[in-house]
Amino acid sequence: MDRVPADGIVRAGRSTIDESSFTGEPMPVTKEPGSQVAAGSINLNGTLTIEVRRPGGETAMGDIFRLVEEAQSREAPVQRLADKVAGHFTYGVMALSVATFMFWNLFGAQIIPASIYQGSAVSLALQLSCSVLVVACPCALGLATPTAMLVGTSLGATRGLLLRGGNILEKFSMVNAVVFDKTGTLTIGRPVVTEVVTPSGMDHSDSRQHSDNIWSEDEVLKLAAAVESNTIHPVGKAIVEAAQAVKCPNIKVVDGTFVEEPGSGAVAVVDNKTVSVGTLEWVRRHGVGDSLVLEADEELKNKSVVYVGVNNALAGLIYFEDQVREDARHVVDSLHRQGISVYMLSGDKRGTAEYVASIVGIPKDKVISEVKPDEKRNFVGQLQKNQNVVAMVGDGINDAAALASAHIGVGMGGGVGAASEVSSIVLMGNRLSQLLDALALSRLTMKTVKQNLWWAFAYNLVGIPIAAGTLLPFTGTMLTPSIAGALMGLSSIGVVSNSLLLRFRFSLEQQQAYGSSAQPVTTIEITTDFAEDRSKGNLKKPDSIT
Repeated sequence: MDRVPADGIVRAGRSTIDESSFTGEPMPVTKEPGSQVAAGSINLNGTLTIEVRRPGGETAMGDIFRLVEEAQSREAPVQRLADKVAGHFTYGVMALSVATFMFWNLFGAQIIPASIYQGSAVSLALQLSCSVLVVACPCALGLATPTAMLVGTSLGATRGLLLRGGNILEKFSMVNAVVFDKTGTLTIGRPVVTEVVTPSGMDHSDSRQHSDNIWSEDEVLKLAAAVESNTIHPVGKAIVEAAQAVKCPNIKVVDGTFVEEPGSGAVAVVDNKTVSVGTLEWVRRHGVGDSLVLEADEELKNKSVVYVGVNNALAGLIYFEDQVREDARHVVDSLHRQGISVYMLSGDKRGTAEYVASIVGIPKDKVISEVKPDEKRNFVGQLQKNQNVVAMVGDGINDAAALASAHIGVGMGGGVGAASEVSSIVLMGNRLSQLLDALALSRLTMKTVKQNLWWAFAYNLVGIPIAAGTLLPFTGTMLTPSIAGALMGLSSIGVVSNSLLLRFRFSLEQQQAYGSSAQPVTTIEITTDFAEDRSKGNLKKPDSIT
């Protein structure tokens, strides 16, 4: 496999190109003379002669990097209320301490009896002014935000969430619009076999029995996998993985018989049978007639298909799709219940995009298809102009500009490096449900910050007047500097303790959300629905062939 070095036009040759790093779509594209190719895409098979049109930094990939740099340069730092207040608070306390000294030094002897201040108003004034300084030490106020953020980010790390700074939690807690990329984000990003269709009317009690022209699903999958094991095409890999999942015997093609044509298919001799796998036109070129073509159920119309021919007969059809993640529907529904607007962007065709959106529960009016990287960034920008706090979730280079320009960029852990590098949050477990974990953690962290700030303000609101001697004329109560110091320490301990309780509260919330396990475990398995439901189809050609 070789990467295309520059943008250009194919002048000679035929090959299959993987453009997923640029378009985000998992299915390779056949390139012939006159087709355009983009730098960074991967040549899977075949040889191409390309006329370079945009070399080096002028390529479409270079444009994406420039969009990322532009978006990152516009990002403003978050200004924290606690930092501002703590800075002014310190000067205010110093001024109040001086005022306390002046007041008690001038009027102390007139307000309280000499027995209380032991005949020295200056000593009393100095003691009270020191108590004001000590009790109002802004440690609790200064610790309120960073301690909660530190616990929040460390909790995220233990849950497989890479958070690039505590301010990310603050911004993410305010998100009211989430934009999903389709391929690799809502879907797993690679083709998966979902159905094998063979002629109906056969007895399925013994999957190994077949007539001369009728083959069982296992037989079709086994023969197709034998041929496709010699190719690096993603569809071929999906067929091999599906055969392994249902424990089909591993058989080899006859040496020297394997032939592959980019964009069409492959053919080889297996167990003295000529097996062709590919497009309908390809299997017909290898002897399959028009007498037997299969029709699948309506639910398969939105899926891609390859034909499998054995000798001169069409043995079956193998359907596959970029499968939707198991937790995608749950995540979208949860976001909707929280009042968050959900959108989907895709470079794929509108029909395919709307089909995926219907599965995960995103309305059609919030699906934008056939978009390029700069158009994704522009869409995110438009949402921001409408006073939305936007989170973008993606996994590819084509998502990088949108990830960088969003208030919060969320990268999938299984995506390419460029997406992860510009993302504010990376879901290291590559599970979409971790987005809900990150959202819950951010909101719980900010709730803890607010609790800390309220505690710090309330403590100072009560402690400073008492330290300044407001109770002294009425009850004779005063705070010595030593007592004030102890109270100041206790206030800081209270803030830190409340921040540490964030771990317990988050674990409790996770248990309520996922049951007995606080950390959900999601495994990606190859779907083998065809192994469970074996009977499909009538004799006819499908209306839509991908």
